Amino acid sequence: MSELRQLFFETAAELVQKLNDEAMQLEKSPGDAETARSLRRTVHTLKGDSAACGFRELSELCHEFEDVLTLGNTAAAAAVPEIALRAADVFAALLEAYQKGTKLPSIQSLRADIARLAHPARDGAGKPPQKKRKAAAKTSRWSEYEQLAMTRAVAMGKRVHHVIVEIDPQCAMPIAGRQMIQLALAELGEVLALYPAEDSLDPIKQIEAALVSEKPVEKIRAMCNIPTIALNAKVKALRVPAPLAPLPQASAAAFEGSATAGTNEAALPAPAAAAAGDTARCPMNANDAPAAAEAAAAPGVPSGPDNLLRVDAEKIDSVLNLVGELILAKSMLQQALLEFGERFPKDGLRGKFADAMAFQARVLNDLQHAVMKIRMVPVDQLFRRFPRIVRDVGLQCGKEVELMIKGGQTDLDKSILDAMAEPMTHLVRNAIGHGIESGEERVRAGKRAQGALRLDAYHQGNQVVIEVSDDGRGIDGEKVRRRALGQGLLNADQAGRLTEAETLDLILRPGFSTAEEITEISGRGVGLDVVQNVLARLKGTVQIETAPTRGTTFRMRLPLTLAIIRALLFRVEQRLYALPLNAVSEIARTVEENIHQVEHYEVLQLRNDVLPLLRLGSKPAIGPETARRKVFVLVITSGDHKFGLVVDALEGEDELVIKALDDQSITTDLVSGASILGDGRVVLILNMIALMDRFTRGRTNATGARMAGLLSSVVPAKTSGGGIQANETRARGAAGGHS
Repeated sequence: MSELRQLFFETAAELVQKLNDEAMQLEKSPGDAETARSLRRTVHTLKGDSAACGFRELSELCHEFEDVLTLGNTAAAAAVPEIALRAADVFAALLEAYQKGTKLPSIQSLRADIARLAHPARDGAGKPPQKKRKAAAKTSRWSEYEQLAMTRAVAMGKRVHHVIVEIDPQCAMPIAGRQMIQLALAELGEVLALYPAEDSLDPIKQIEAALVSEKPVEKIRAMCNIPTIALNAKVKALRVPAPLAPLPQASAAAFEGSATAGTNEAALPAPAAAAAGDTARCPMNANDAPAAAEAAAAPGVPSGPDNLLRVDAEKIDSVLNLVGELILAKSMLQQALLEFGERFPKDGLRGKFADAMAFQARVLNDLQHAVMKIRMVPVDQLFRRFPRIVRDVGLQCGKEVELMIKGGQTDLDKSILDAMAEPMTHLVRNAIGHGIESGEERVRAGKRAQGALRLDAYHQGNQVVIEVSDDGRGIDGEKVRRRALGQGLLNADQAGRLTEAETLDLILRPGFSTAEEITEISGRGVGLDVVQNVLARLKGTVQIETAPTRGTTFRMRLPLTLAIIRALLFRVEQRLYALPLNAVSEIARTVEENIHQVEHYEVLQLRNDVLPLLRLGSKPAIGPETARRKVFVLVITSGDHKFGLVVDALEGEDELVIKALDDQSITTDLVSGASILGDGRVVLILNMIALMDRFTRGRTNATGARMAGLLSSVVPAKTSGGGIQANETRARGAAGGHS
């Protein structure tokens, strides 16, 4: 059962998301018969799967909602999208409570609204007529899972008995009596179902059971007639009406493999009454058989989970980690081969080793890409949640917003995709709440009343770019600057030095907001520091573009994976460092005398541009000997920012497996991780976000000290310069321990 429930939670989340999508589509296209049928199939599947796992509250709520979906009256049909969206929220809350074992949320309000739609004619107290109440009392005791078990037993030719035992009113311990009757039934055969449930709080007046047994009926009755407990025992054959009996061989096999059977509703037959004479209302109603037939015949509905294999993400991470270790081993072998070639340049084995290494490198490269593809999922899994968010926030703000999605099939690492959900939600909510104007304001500005919000994703090199764009009023840079001054985020001197891009970056600072009053959706900037923080953790960047009256675009660049990168290696003061290769747009070689001081920072004339510089090492003493000293400048471009990193020497490029470091090994935010080369050397990987932040703060604060010596060994640890104090042995151990 635990495995069955785990599978259920995985598929149920997809079904709830599908319910959201279909409700939104039905809201846009009222009366669309195909969408309505698809929505009913989704609820039907969720009902059957939850019943199979014993989640009674969810199963019964789904069944009650199905009553509304089968109605043909126009009033009910018009209210279905709104009820479906509310149901999706309640279903999600129930699933979370089931999964975490917490208190179930209240569902009474939703049930009441569903009942009003399903049964508009009520008597004075809002209750169904007396006849309906009496009919409802004859409900079947069996869940869908139990009915499927009975159906399977009948299909296999077994004798299934319906046992009804009346409890003696004088019985002092009915709960113990129930246990004794259950033990007696277990001795007679296989108990497929037993009512009431063990944890039921209702008074026990009667016990019903579905029993598979080859014992004579008299023997069963005698075993159940326990003195002082049972008043009367009845045993009769369990009648299985046509829709339930007997299951086709394929359906029986599907049930035996998994009670949920994915979304294959053809394997979920319509239930019927539990015994002869019952006109019971079961967890499925008479319309369920047509619904199941629709599901089986509907185009695009998967026929079964045969081609789908669900694997725990941790197992994939383990394989990817092993691939990373193989890449380290490849680097070690290449280093050994290089040393062998230098020592024995004419040895015939050298060529054979080289061929073997080249073949191994090709296979390992294919293996790496194959494992990475397993972790890749389409961005559409993230984008699918936003139509509902856009609708709800738009209604809350009194704005009509059209959502346009593009590039949903772009693949991204699953862990990165999950981490992007929160920042994307902040961007979307703020774009609607503050970026897009009201309908009246848009009409006065010559725009259409309906605002537009666009989500786009695409590959660019070995990065994925995700854009959130709106056609609203844009961001007023002057207002942002004044607000930052008022909130004490910078002084007037610093504000005067800000470029347009640096001004826009202020909205990503913690606590910044342009809202005049605090509301649930207060304005662009509320919570946007989350965007910066998450992207920094993911080694990504964010760029903001805006134009007055035309709108704003947030462009986020993310790595395809966090595990393995192609990096450029370089030296600063005899220490080895690395940067992601995609961060370096150009490499320039120059001498110290070509680097000039302009106000508080150094610059280099690179063709027709003046390039501001960050010096990672200490600035050399002025003199004729250092004037001709050669240095390399790594040109970094990120959005509107462009600057150069001054390094001492280049070491080439390599594929690095990133290992995280703790605070005991590294005491600066300028280093985001470490790796190990084939010869055992430890290389520290620089944090591009932190470097960008130092560059921006150094310019606005007019402190040249921040623009030089960032990685200098003479700068004490944990100072404003952010120097490094790393014991290489500890770093090697933290990075994975190859020596």
